[in-house]
Amino acid sequence: MSENSEPTGEASTGLPLEGIVVVSLEQAVAAPIATRHLADLGARVIKIERVGEGDFARNYDAAVHGLASHFVWLNRGKESICIDLKAAEGVATVRRLVDEADVVLQNFAPGAAARLGLGADELRRARPELIVVNMTGYGTDGPLRERKAYDMLVQAETGLCSITGTPETATKTGIPTSDIAAGMYALTAIQAALFRRERTGAGATIDVSMFDATVEWLGHPMYLQMYQDTQVQRMGLSHASIAPYDAYPTVDGKILIGVQNDRGWRALVTEVFGRPDLAEHPKFATNILRVQHRAETDAVVAEHTRRFGTAELDKRLAAAGVPAARLNEMKDLIEHPQLEERNRWREVATEAGPVRAVLPPVTFTDVEMRMGAVPALGQHTDAVLADLGLTDDQIAGLRAAGIVQ
Repeated sequence: MSENSEPTGEASTGLPLEGIVVVSLEQAVAAPIATRHLADLGARVIKIERVGEGDFARNYDAAVHGLASHFVWLNRGKESICIDLKAAEGVATVRRLVDEADVVLQNFAPGAAARLGLGADELRRARPELIVVNMTGYGTDGPLRERKAYDMLVQAETGLCSITGTPETATKTGIPTSDIAAGMYALTAIQAALFRRERTGAGATIDVSMFDATVEWLGHPMYLQMYQDTQVQRMGLSHASIAPYDAYPTVDGKILIGVQNDRGWRALVTEVFGRPDLAEHPKFATNILRVQHRAETDAVVAEHTRRFGTAELDKRLAAAGVPAARLNEMKDLIEHPQLEERNRWREVATEAGPVRAVLPPVTFTDVEMRMGAVPALGQHTDAVLADLGLTDDQIAGLRAAGIVQ
């Protein structure tokens, strides 16, 4: 596959992963978020989609000028090629793509890729230097390996829901945490494997599961349970081990205050509230005491915060070095001065026109991450197949047979 076959047609940009080719048999969130970051970093990502429907995340909603918000978020900078993997000729075409790739990533059901002849063992038998990443819900073995593994289900199975929400109600997180966690570990593993291959020439077979990724993020509550026999309680916006740490009323709303040490408590009551007598109060002087007297601590803090407007209190807390934040909604985030003043907004092309997008969180000082177009379904099928050496007649034959779209 030629190095000048990037969808952007741009000259070298100096991006970290420029020249790396990724073939991804992906859908939904976990795998696409990993490959989107690879694309942002400069890799050429060829996304294999189903003929007809494509990635089912394309149909979650129609919020972005008729396009699905998840898909727009997760798939910029990729090339979309539609191939029927139930057809032998379709699988053979993917194998030709794999022969030119550095990385193959798939998040099919366990064993599905191997049954298609696209398993890691078979692919790497021909090319040991290939990096193959298998993403699953619960892993490639174990009693749950065949279970459906949507994000909410994994959050529940791992116990994440048991520590999320209010005392009355367990909830999932407001974003697909298990999907994102797995995607980030896949991204890290791929970059590590590429670095190792650069030094040793060795490829890799990597397994990443949503379950394992979420379990890793639950280390703190797991240790409390294992060694203190303590189930972390659902605290809403509060914190089981810290006080004051919650949303407190103001004249016109609420503000979150999180005092993590006794120095912060003294600053809060002395510099913000003007109550130095509370600094060494026998119920409030230390965090241990404040947690033991949480209700009284919260009542004292609320008594003082409700005397201020939110904006004024926010400034006073910042000036005193007391950790605090406004309880923003999504509309507040979109208009947030921290994004605007740091020039974090860009435009990304889609088939429905340009859409706004925020720069990736990884900032290189010498080069800006590539934020390529969000592909239409099968937009790059002809170009990718032509790049493999297929003639127009051959491509037309595959299309007529329904093997590609």
